[in-house]
Amino acid sequence: MKAIVLASGSEGNSTFFSAGDTRILIDIGKNAKYITNHLQEINEDPQNIDAILISHTHDDHVSALKIYLKKNHPKVYITEKMLYDLDYLRDYDNVVIYDDDFYINGIKITTIKTSHDASDSRNFILSWQDKSLVYLTDTGYLNRKYFEILKNATYYLMESNHDIAMLLEGPYPKWLKQRVLGTEGHLSNKDSSFYLTKLIGKDTKKIILMHLSKTNNTEEKALETLKNTFREYEMTLPEVMCAKQNEVTRVEDDQDIMCR
Repeated sequence: MKAIVLASGSEGNSTFFSAGDTRILIDIGKNAKYITNHLQEINEDPQNIDAILISHTHDDHVSALKIYLKKNHPKVYITEKMLYDLDYLRDYDNVVIYDDDFYINGIKITTIKTSHDASDSRNFILSWQDKSLVYLTDTGYLNRKYFEILKNATYYLMESNHDIAMLLEGPYPKWLKQRVLGTEGHLSNKDSSFYLTKLIGKDTKKIILMHLSKTNNTEEKALETLKNTFREYEMTLPEVMCAKQNEVTRVEDDQDIMCR
């Protein structure tokens, strides 16, 4: 199994995942040139991507899709509501509409509904053999009904978007601050840390903090909040790192190459 974050942040998001002979992109933000170059950087051919999972249709998660599909022909997994947002996909002949859980070859994709100000918003658990990866970003909160299926994953790619004090004291206009803090916004460092104390288990190997705000957060604040929260709950924190906006971050590599 291989999982590598290609980009994470407000400028664009995309994560590469592979297991066996199957290669998947979770979201495809930034631009097609960036995605192509960074796939090649990790020794992956863009034409060999089997599937793209779309979590929601905000630009920072789909901005590279239209151009990417001009040269490549993966299956695009999208919900019916999301399809209405992306008119160009109606003429694309390799769209798969998902709603519930599904399989891509031997990889199980468990979908969960999230709370974000988009027409539809989903996150994923990708399970293969005895490993699982949780991809959880762009949501104002996490419904407790999902706690059980999210517990004890091998890897967590978890949004830790903002430090609340930095956001409130920062340059954003009032309406935008309210959006970010709202139930259809983004998880704060504190939110993310709290949820992770409820989810990680004995099989959890690594946490990757995702979608850090360039304006309202720092890696130091995100990591400090996580460490302090786990200390408060008297829990042992597994390996943790922050995903980058313009650099690859290796979650797990089938050649055991560690993160840069």
